[in-house]
Amino acid sequence: MKIITSVTVFNDAVGTRMSATYSEVNEQTGRIISDNQRFDRVITDPEAKAHATALLDYAGENIEQ
Repeated sequence: MKIITSVTVFNDAVGTRMSATYSEVNEQTGRIISDNQRFDRVITDPEAKAHATALLDYAGENIEQ
């Protein structure tokens, strides 16, 4: 099974992007098959993009002045 271990959302020249890391674990033994694998995607799904934008807006509201 593949388990997401981190997700980052950010804006760049290409658009709203998501970078994620994951580990792959053998379901029967619990043995780690691979660790710290990474993938990047431009978010194109409108609903997912709205969620990403909401997270970025929320983060901005929490910046201490």
